[in-house]
Amino acid sequence: MFYRPEDGHGLPHNPFNAIVTPRPIGWISTRGTNGRDNLAPYSFFNAVAYVPPQVMFASTASKPDRGDTKDSVAQIRETGVFCVNVVEFAMRDAMNATSAFFDAGVDEFAEAGIEKAACETIDCARVANAPANLECKVTQIIELEGASNFAVFGEVTGIHMRDDCMTDGMFDVLKFNPLSRMGYRDYTVVRETLALKRPGE
Repeated sequence: MFYRPEDGHGLPHNPFNAIVTPRPIGWISTRGTNGRDNLAPYSFFNAVAYVPPQVMFASTASKPDRGDTKDSVAQIRETGVFCVNVVEFAMRDAMNATSAFFDAGVDEFAEAGIEKAACETIDCARVANAPANLECKVTQIIELEGASNFAVFGEVTGIHMRDDCMTDGMFDVLKFNPLSRMGYRDYTVVRETLALKRPGE
């Protein structure tokens, strides 16, 4: 099968998200200038550079009470900071609960019963028991083609790693099993790893 996205695919559901998989989930926490916290998952998320460490996520929808975007980007515009909270399999239901469309100002931490902790390098809340948290300072917000499409880039200024996720000095994903987004309503979980040496190593 071949199709041009501009012409439509003719299928019951859009296959694009199912093709680009699995995708890590950026569980993004923000705090507005009014002090209210927000927490929402984004599956267009990844690390993009080592030195300095940088990440990005994309928001692709809007809410009537936020104009051209959603709560996360709106609050990041106000404060210039955000935190990425790594999602483990055990927190799948809590993560999913924060994906609901709440009114601006509603605290998803409270709605989903998620414990907060303070960030160290930015004024923002983080998920207290997440396997890892990346505190970020915004470097760019880029408007992408299409309505309400924004890519947010941030430099990581602080990193938290849960002690029980460490093995011999290495961050061990098998200790917590990261949750990843597939297409449609499907997710997957990392339960095994393999190592490949690059040619010449």
